[in-house]
Amino acid sequence: MRKVACTIMLGLSALVMFGQDVTGQWNGILKVPGAQLRLVFHVEKTETGYASTMDSPDQGANGLPVETTTFADATIRFTIPAAGIEYEGVLGSDGVIAGNFKQAGQLFPMNLTREVIEKEILKRPQEPTKPYPYHSEDITFKNEKAGIELAGTLTLPNKDGVFPVVILISGSGPQNRDEELLGHKPFLVLSDYLTRNGIAVLRYDDRGTAASKGNFGTATSKDFATDVEAGVTYLLGRKEINKKKIGLIGHSEGGVVAPMVAANSKNIAFIVLLAGTGIPGGELLLLQQALISKVYGVSDEDVAKAQDYNRGAYAIVTASTDIEQLKTDLTSYYNTRFKDNPDFEVPQGMTADELIQSMVDQLANPWMQYFIQHDPAPVLEKVKCPVLALNGEKDLQVPPKENLGAIEAALKKGGNKKGTFQELPGLNHLFQECTTGSPEEYATIEQTMSPAALTQILAWVNVQTK
Repeated sequence: MRKVACTIMLGLSALVMFGQDVTGQWNGILKVPGAQLRLVFHVEKTETGYASTMDSPDQGANGLPVETTTFADATIRFTIPAAGIEYEGVLGSDGVIAGNFKQAGQLFPMNLTREVIEKEILKRPQEPTKPYPYHSEDITFKNEKAGIELAGTLTLPNKDGVFPVVILISGSGPQNRDEELLGHKPFLVLSDYLTRNGIAVLRYDDRGTAASKGNFGTATSKDFATDVEAGVTYLLGRKEINKKKIGLIGHSEGGVVAPMVAANSKNIAFIVLLAGTGIPGGELLLLQQALISKVYGVSDEDVAKAQDYNRGAYAIVTASTDIEQLKTDLTSYYNTRFKDNPDFEVPQGMTADELIQSMVDQLANPWMQYFIQHDPAPVLEKVKCPVLALNGEKDLQVPPKENLGAIEAALKKGGNKKGTFQELPGLNHLFQECTTGSPEEYATIEQTMSPAALTQILAWVNVQTK
């Protein structure tokens, strides 16, 4: 669920059921694919009736006014149309409200109770615990080009010595140094494994995230490449680092960024692309959407319609050079498509204009514009160092065959014969052992990263560094 932001008041009437006053605090746990979010509704009396607010503590959002609340026939209903949020539940004699939370057309069961509810503790058996059998140091380094300071952790096999090193580059979205997402910490697990086996690791918070400075929202993959370059400069100044054995490991979007750095730097000895892309961003998104939609059970007809809509929108983004003009062009495009298709369904709780605005906002921003326009192949052609490209067989976000093939073709076109390409059986986009590869599985799988993937990465890195 995206962070909600609205400032609205609500009126409430007849909120007493079975002798219980419903004013006060109501607590629930919203379980959405890959996450658990605590939600709190506060209902209180006013001179004219009632007023309510909603908190989402895990998103740092508190005191969000609810626009409307109704209560009739034991049914309570809260709505926040600006965020596409709707909650409806039945107050039982046991004092529990049993109901459903809806947002943007998606429905999730959620009960509300007076008692404070704790989130379910997820089992993550691979996460290392302190004390670690190696040296771990929190550090900062400066990106002089961007004028920002980045914060991270450098782990060394021993406090003294000279070691080969890798920099970990996270996937899309603001990530901390552990690439923490959906209850998993892939970079913590990966860095721990590599450091225990003789490889130093630098991992850092993305700009504008956690302890790092800067603005994440205005940055593109090209900007993130300068952050990595700053990390390389920092490592070159550390006496514990073998300056001829600096490598990069990029996951997902990080697999786009790593070749950018390697193509322009003689300091990079090797790169590892974990679910890295080899085809243009627009093509990748269309493939990703089709595969994920099908595993969710969407019909071929509906997938084809969505592909047609999106292909047209991506073509506009690909041709764009100005964000403001892009917003205008996309708004016009979606209005025309909606007008030509009167049967198009608008999610409950939203107007057509609000839906169009949300679609425009998703595409008309610097990161998405750059991602859709970017073709990794010309960059990969310039990479001369050894490359390991790994994909999970069941990766629905970066499909392996199309991307591994494109990466291999680009490297060979550039004359680089030092590429290794492997599709790992049964693994998803996060390199977990999985059933379908669906993003909905990520959080439900206890494993953070397959031992087979970890072993493959280490074995190849060892060859490059020994």
